[in-house]
Amino acid sequence: MGTIEEITLLYGISKALDVSRNLRESLYKVLDILARSTEMERGTITIMNPLRDEVRIEVAHGLSRTAMQRGKYKAGEGITGKVIETGKSFIVPKVSEEPLFLNRTATRRSVVDQEISFICVPVKKGHQVVGTLSVDIPFDESYLLKEGERLLSIVAAMIAQHVINLETIQTEKQQLRKENKRLRQELSERFRITNIIGNSNKMREVFQMISQVSKSNATVLIRGESGTGKELAAAAIHYNSLRAKGPFVKVNCAALPVNLIESELFGHEKGAFTGAIRQKQGKFGLANKGTIFLDEIGSIGLDVQVKLLRVLQEKEFERVGGYETLKSDVRIIAATNKNLEQAVEEEVFRGDLYYRLNVFPIYMPPLRVRKTDVLLLADYFLEKYVKENHKDIRRLATPAIDMLMQYHWPGNVRELENCIERAVLLCEEGVIHSYHLPPSLQTAEESDTLPDRSMEDTISKLEKEIIIDALKTTRGNMAKAAELTKTTERKFTYKTKKHGVDYRLYR
Repeated sequence: MGTIEEITLLYGISKALDVSRNLRESLYKVLDILARSTEMERGTITIMNPLRDEVRIEVAHGLSRTAMQRGKYKAGEGITGKVIETGKSFIVPKVSEEPLFLNRTATRRSVVDQEISFICVPVKKGHQVVGTLSVDIPFDESYLLKEGERLLSIVAAMIAQHVINLETIQTEKQQLRKENKRLRQELSERFRITNIIGNSNKMREVFQMISQVSKSNATVLIRGESGTGKELAAAAIHYNSLRAKGPFVKVNCAALPVNLIESELFGHEKGAFTGAIRQKQGKFGLANKGTIFLDEIGSIGLDVQVKLLRVLQEKEFERVGGYETLKSDVRIIAATNKNLEQAVEEEVFRGDLYYRLNVFPIYMPPLRVRKTDVLLLADYFLEKYVKENHKDIRRLATPAIDMLMQYHWPGNVRELENCIERAVLLCEEGVIHSYHLPPSLQTAEESDTLPDRSMEDTISKLEKEIIIDALKTTRGNMAKAAELTKTTERKFTYKTKKHGVDYRLYR
């Protein structure tokens, strides 16, 4: 075989090995290429079974399935077993004259004038022999068997590398499956209903509703102020539902640009708009067989609301720029902190979509109405951030607890969490005191900033400041200053005299 033919053969084998991820399929392709490019009559690739300590024919060319099943060898048994045992190639110029040749497959011709040569080379993974590659070729005195052995050794090395690559891929897949399973288990445990902190009557009602709706496929609308834990409730519903093994896709509708929200939700076709260089699967496609969580649902436009309504009613949609109707097996959980009823009245939110979403509403109570949960949450966040920051803080001081209980928490649970995290970072002692808490929590009494004047004096001072500010803005023009402060010129003049303000100073 010339150099060009050899390079062409090896290139063809390399390409065949790269294309297929199926070991048997790729090995059959290798033998087919060898058969087409050489005078090979038969070819076999054997693979070592370490558990049985034997080698068997994995794939073959020119052998029946029955003959392949007969081709099993122990290490050291016959020529194939010898190659496995020693890791060295073996050449048989004439099969009929070689006593080691077992002809276990019973397929070789016994006619003397059709003598066969046999070459067997090891397939090695590092220093370990994992199999063999062997061929039968018609005996030809002019054929250099050593050259044939060299060529087969190169092919065997390529096969070995392919086996290593496939084993690596398989190992990585198994590791990813294990990691995926572990993460799913972790998510399931993390988002158990019992893991949502709260012991108040309001939260008990929430737990009961989550428990009731989880096992169904009903659409859920979670209402509540920002920071009350709407996303946590949605996750609890998904991971306690029959769709727990499916994807949980979260979409913050308020964070998506108006011109891209439809593409993000439903996907787009290549060339649908400027920048759409490839087809994109939308969030509804990614969430198939699982749950999609649409946070801030009240912020989406009317044009997208129409498509969303269709998904809810018909379970189907089209990608942007596409004509193919796609089916969607997705459970929808929506959340909002807006007054959707008012939005419907103002015609900025479709009434039919509202009623489709509002199948099973759950209201997340603000923290100010569940004061009994404040200390539970504070202890939970304290333990969490102490562990994260490797600090030795054991408790909250009584004054700090009192401050937490008296505060009205406009930012709800999210604000409380941020407050405790900040306190943990500032605290260098074993106890969190009131001065570790943000200034917004500290009342006048606790921060020693009680007013030293009466209410009348405070109001009078504020009134004087407003008058001076108005005169500065209007450059001492009394009529314009009165208009700016939304009062009459007569009253404004009276007030300036009362507080001893001279308008001429500001001209």
